[in-house]
Amino acid sequence: MVRPSLGCMTALHPDPVSAPPATSADVAGGPAPEQPASAPRRPSLSPSRAADFKTCPLLYRFRTIDRLPERKSLAAVRGTLVHAVLEKLYDLPAPERTPESAQALLAPAWEELSADPAVTELFTPVEGEEAPPSLEAWLASAGKLVESYFSLEDPTRIQPEGREQLVEVTLPDGLLLRGFVDRLDVARNGALRVVDYKTGAMPREAFEGKALFQMKFYALVLWRTRGVVASQLKLIYLGGSADALTYAPEEGELVRFERTLQAIWSAIERAVSTQDFRPNRTRLCDWCDHQALCPSFGGTPPPFPAEAAAAAGWATLPVVERD
Repeated sequence: MVRPSLGCMTALHPDPVSAPPATSADVAGGPAPEQPASAPRRPSLSPSRAADFKTCPLLYRFRTIDRLPERKSLAAVRGTLVHAVLEKLYDLPAPERTPESAQALLAPAWEELSADPAVTELFTPVEGEEAPPSLEAWLASAGKLVESYFSLEDPTRIQPEGREQLVEVTLPDGLLLRGFVDRLDVARNGALRVVDYKTGAMPREAFEGKALFQMKFYALVLWRTRGVVASQLKLIYLGGSADALTYAPEEGELVRFERTLQAIWSAIERAVSTQDFRPNRTRLCDWCDHQALCPSFGGTPPPFPAEAAAAAGWATLPVVERD
């Protein structure tokens, strides 16, 4: 069952998509000018890094500026494996996109992933820790998630325009937004559907807004670059009972969301300028790899890596105050 949520479910349909305003300089207008290919790269904001900063500014610093290593997890690697299979599924001719073909893609996708020793080490027992599952059981769980996909969509009837596609835009105020879309479908009339695969279960209704943050980010970038508001944002949850969350954004909503991202970016700029990234202790800390360096757990962060930040372009970013 596909559950419409936070808004009506909107399929790609033949109705024309309303044209964007003509003035790109207007905050509420259409696509912003693209960043010239020769321009130096600026620090950018992605959905995951924005979520990091909202969750814990210190976590954002550790991941984005210090670039501290983090352990891989079996759940994350399984998600990567399933995403790879679903991406490669659409390399096949439409009639061949069957459950059997998808299952056959698991082995070669795993072979690629297992070339990384950090991945194969996850299956090695560690004294004092819970024993990992067998590789066979783990691969079977990934296969079950792939099988669930076919209960939600018929890939023989879909021809994506893009898969694992980089989308980016520089807003009129200089903020660079970047992200990767799992799948982008374009109807004959130009209507857009943005699809993202999740290997977890559908979130409770109270947490749907957080789940859609990433999708609104993509919708904003696509609107700014193409001048078209996506007709549908679709989150496909393969875990649990397998379900989909769909949402139809509106132009005014994307304008407001853009302001939200600008506010987040202002806070990031301020934190970089002052080198002040404060921890925010939540239940998510239980899964954080950086507790030993976190003041909330009695740790001390390493000195701020000013040279690395400058090399990444942060030195050119002043603190910006926005209304």
